[in-house]
Amino acid sequence: MNSHALITPENGLTFFFFERLFELNQLSKFDCSVAEYNEYLKIDALRSQKDHIAFTLLLREKETNRIIAYMSLIADAIKLSVTEKSLHLLDYPFKTIPAMKVAKLATNSEFQEKYKGIGSFMIYSACAMARECNKKYMACRFLTVDADVEHNASVLDFYKKNGFLVNEELYNKNRKTISMRKDIYS
Repeated sequence: MNSHALITPENGLTFFFFERLFELNQLSKFDCSVAEYNEYLKIDALRSQKDHIAFTLLLREKETNRIIAYMSLIADAIKLSVTEKSLHLLDYPFKTIPAMKVAKLATNSEFQEKYKGIGSFMIYSACAMARECNKKYMACRFLTVDADVEHNASVLDFYKKNGFLVNEELYNKNRKTISMRKDIYS
């Protein structure tokens, strides 16, 4: 295998598969280099899932079954300014618009050089899951995230590259996270 495989929406499932977090998962070898994110996966994610607070998916490498990345998804709703509603052609009197939130997203540091584009693949997959919710269960117009600029200043560029916009209604430059959203239908 190429030592630097570029992961895309088209080839991601050739290399990986998704698995729901469950009690018997071996999580000890996962390390994304941010202690808070490692601890969440190893200590809090399963409890959050059992309490119906967050749904965590593991991205595993087919070849080794190792955890490459994980993301926790939760229900969300966002407030948009009048200008933002206009931008998305949402002429509704609602104060909030339904969304799915990526509450946590982390990539195993060990695999960041082997595979390029894992984070973008995870975002693509979350959008696909949100669209599937629309087909089967409930309305979901946006994918949201609180970009963790405290641990990684370049994370804003990553999310912008993946189609996210800063949520002007909640923007505050002095926060440790910045609320962002992506219209999954634009």
